[in-house]
Order: sequence, then C-alpha cells, then structure tokens
Amino acid sequence: MYNILVIDDEQEFMAGVKRALITSGYKKMTLVSDPSTVEDLLNRDASFDIAVIDITMPIVNGVEVLSLIKRMSPFTECIMVTARDEARIAVECLKKGAYDYLVKPIGADDFIRAIDHALERKRLLEIVELSKKQIHAKPANHAAFNAIVTRSSKMYSLLRETELHAVSEMPVLISGETGTGKELLARAIHAASPRARGPFIPINMASLSENLFESAFFGHAKGAFTGAQCEHMGFLEAADGGTLFLDEIGTLPIGLQGKLLRVLQENEFIKLGTNKPRQADVRFVAATNADLHRLMADGLFRKDIYYRLRGAQLHLPPLRERKEDIPVLISHFLGEFRGMHERPEVTEDALSKLIVYDYPGNIRELKAIVQAALNLSRGGSITTNTLPADIARLKNRCANIFQDKCHPMAPMASLAEMEKEHIRRTLKETGGNLTHSASVLGICLNTLRKKLDTYGIDRK
Repeated sequence: MYNILVIDDEQEFMAGVKRALITSGYKKMTLVSDPSTVEDLLNRDASFDIAVIDITMPIVNGVEVLSLIKRMSPFTECIMVTARDEARIAVECLKKGAYDYLVKPIGADDFIRAIDHALERKRLLEIVELSKKQIHAKPANHAAFNAIVTRSSKMYSLLRETELHAVSEMPVLISGETGTGKELLARAIHAASPRARGPFIPINMASLSENLFESAFFGHAKGAFTGAQCEHMGFLEAADGGTLFLDEIGTLPIGLQGKLLRVLQENEFIKLGTNKPRQADVRFVAATNADLHRLMADGLFRKDIYYRLRGAQLHLPPLRERKEDIPVLISHFLGEFRGMHERPEVTEDALSKLIVYDYPGNIRELKAIVQAALNLSRGGSITTNTLPADIARLKNRCANIFQDKCHPMAPMASLAEMEKEHIRRTLKETGGNLTHSASVLGICLNTLRKKLDTYGIDRK
C-alpha cells in the first residue's frame, strides 16, 4: 500500500486532496499543515512514496521542504503545488528534484493522474536500481507470493520486480519455458494488485478454435446464432474488475489476433447478437513459451498485439539456472503429497542426481519425478533405485551448490538439514515473528511451532 504525504496549510485544499485520494483507492496518507514538523516526521518514518508540497507556506516555504525531503528520503517522489504559475519557481523545484509542478485550482482527475504518474516513475526507478545493484530482497507482500517456492537470489530479484509491476494497471507479458510456473506468477501478480478481490480468469489460448473465439471471449446474446438458446457470459465479462490471464498467447491464430486487439486498444467489446459496445474493466497478463520475435518476423504474430501486451516483461528462468531451488522444491512436493509430518527421507545419492539433472520440463517435470519416486518407495526413503533410469545413471558431479567452492567429495546436506536451516534463516529475517515466518514459509502457525520443537530451534 502506497504511503502519501501531503504538506499544505490550506484546510480546504487538504480536505479535497483527502477525498480524491480515498476515492481513487489511496488509503494510507499523512496530512501535515505545519511544515516545520516535517523533519521530525521523516526521522520517525522516511518511507513515503509520494510527497505533495505546497510552495507558499508560512515559516518554512515549500522549496526548503522539498530539499529536506530529497535529502532525508531521496526515493520519495515530490509533487509541488502552488497558486502562482511562475516559470522561475517551477524550474527551481524541478532542479531540486521535484517530479511535477501543479497550479491551483487542481481538478481531482488531474491530481490523481499526477500521483499515478509519479508512482509509475518510482516503480521504474526501483526496477532499474534492482538491476543495477542486484538487490535480492524478498517481496514485501508475502501472502501474494507465498505459493512460489524459492531460495534463489535470481528469483527473489524477479519477484521483487514483479511486485513493483503488479500494483500498476499495465499489461504484463511473462516469458519462460514450459513448466517454469508462468501461471503461478500471473496469479501472484493478481494477488499483489489492487484487483486482488476481483476474479482471476485463466484462458489457454491454444484451446480456442476460430469458430468459438468470439462467443467464448465476448459472450453472446440469446438467439445470436443457431443453438444459442440462452445468453452466455464471455471471458471478458467474467473477468470484470479482475485479471484475464492469456496463457500460450503465441498460439493464437493470426486471424483472431485482430479481434483481441480492439479490446486491448479501446477497452471495449461487443457481445455477439448485440450492437452495443461494452466496457472491459480488465487487466491483461499474458504468457508464452514461444519466441514472439521470431513469430513476428515470420508474420505469425502481430507487432501491435505484442507491444500492447508488453507493458512490462518478466522472464522466468528455467530450473537448470536455479538449481539451489531443487532441494526446497523436493521438500515442498513431498509435504504436498504426504503431509508436512510424513515426508520420507531422500538419500544423499538420490538428491545429488536430482540436482545434477537439467529438467527440460522444469518444475512440472521435477514434481512428476518426485511423485513417481514416492510411489515406488512404498513409504520408505527415496533412493536412486526409485528415480527414472536416465537420472539414476547420471554421475554425481559436484552438486553441493550451496557453497561458493565445492570439493568433489563435499558432503550433501539432508532435506531435513536444509529445511532446518531455511526455517532458522526465515526466523532471523522476520525478527523472530512466528506468524510472519509461518506466512513466508507457507505453513500454518501450529506446524511451524512443531517444526521448531522437532529441530530444536530457539524461538527467540
């Protein structure tokens, strides 16, 4: 949730700003009428995303407040407001780091548009900073990303970037090989967005035939065609107020892409059997395992569709590029199949081979392998004998990927040891908060308490 600071000595203006922000869904705000208190406020909380600053105020003027905020909270985007439209002052404010300059009276729509644009700039700068500094912080919205199991720094960076894009309304295009978890990431985007209370409607575009596309997508009225005995709600209506996930977008026939383009451009559609345009209040997230640039070069995918969908682009790395996730994913799948307290052991030899394997089918293939091995183990340990023959034959190359340097004979940690270390590290990162830790780990609070007792982990 965004944190907005408003500094102005005019009570009427402050009341209007408050109404506009609440109406537009911005709930967290701090209203300050005395600019001399801003320094103390920033000392207590420098996490403001946006600061709206009146230039003409008694005691301390707005330009001084701007300088103070940019010094103490450099990532806060500042919007200056004034009753006097003077180019000299505007230039001075922009030079000191202001993002925008608005002249009173300000319409509610113009004000909110300036807030939205400033937040979009802030998101883009944070994404650039992530890439430049290779920051690997976990997402702040743990609940939204809880279903994505990882310990990979590459994935943490991707998830943090995803979270920044999620809170906007822009379309998102997710690329990645089959089985990397594109729908899971799309669901996380929805859950972390302002549309989280709305529906999430996934569509496999490869399953849509040319004859049924318009009816399935736009819906139809009763009697629209032979056999239409009742009104039908299409995907766009079903996803109203929520997110429409277009999976395998690269498989959509070129003849149907133009019909989708109108919705993307105009945010409206016409139900079959009617002539009245309807608004589509939908956020689009698309995914592909195909090379869309090659499809465009071959004339099989429209460039205008591509650029409409690619508001933000996210690439999910294959499992072979995040091998540190393999042990935690195995542990997760075993818990899913057998329950958190009945997970069988995986021998060191079997785990080594599972880590060495490259998984062309990615996480989906790993899950299938674990389930098959579990069936063959008959309740016992998962050993090399329970693995597929091509994996069992692999040589145990240096598979201890949890050390910077590894010796060929370095011992592998057991799944239990890895889980214990993962829980201990999570507790440390959450400051010992059990409820928060359980949420991050994706388990209930009672399960976490039992694990702490089982592993002898200090709760302090």
